[in-house]
Amino acid sequence: MSATKIYFASDFHLGAPNYEVSREREQRVVSWLNSIQKDATELFLMGDVFDFWFEYKHVIPKGYTRLFGKLAEFSDSGIPIHFFPGNHDMWVGDYFEKELGFKIHREPIVIERGGKSFYLAHGDGLGPGDYNYKILKKVFASPICKWLFSWLHPNIGMWIANTWSLRSRASQNEGETYLGPENEWLMVHSEDISKQTPHDFFVYGHRHLPIFEKLSKGNVYVNLGEWINFDTYGVFDGQNFELKEYKG
Repeated sequence: MSATKIYFASDFHLGAPNYEVSREREQRVVSWLNSIQKDATELFLMGDVFDFWFEYKHVIPKGYTRLFGKLAEFSDSGIPIHFFPGNHDMWVGDYFEKELGFKIHREPIVIERGGKSFYLAHGDGLGPGDYNYKILKKVFASPICKWLFSWLHPNIGMWIANTWSLRSRASQNEGETYLGPENEWLMVHSEDISKQTPHDFFVYGHRHLPIFEKLSKGNVYVNLGEWINFDTYGVFDGQNFELKEYKG
């Protein structure tokens, strides 16, 4: 079967909340990747694949061997893999690019596939509101902050980061409900972008809630959900975009 579909997934949060649960989730992700490999023409990982990630100069976090092996198969077989660092894994270096062939996107991008225009981003810090986080993101994303953290011994650095990451994610997941078009910040952001350039699809991670809603101009806002509770992903077959649940 020839490759015909583009796949999108986000927010695996591998590493959380502990090794055993994360390992089970990693197995589901790998099983999903196995199921799509036969017809995938492109793969977009839209951020927070890991609950925390930091690359020291000669050290990377241990684990995730099965995921990396499967993604290496994708890359080696010619399937492009795009990675959007999220707020939990923003400190990626060049490991993914060199070892796995990822193309890293640190800012929103626009692509065209099958005559359709896609606006793609992880989603953190976009739209109105959440000003405290926007300030915090600028601090964490700064080269100085990354350099200072790199001087911590990996055992200490990873412990601090994982503790912070778990608390942050737990806080974000409280009361996860759809807030409506006027209060969903990424939907508001998409509407604002549409006033200038009405892309067919706006696709994000970060929100953790699977959402597929039409915008005022008839284009579509998609949040991919996450793999802690929903196991949802997006697929574009060249004409239509669907948000699906993996039940393998």
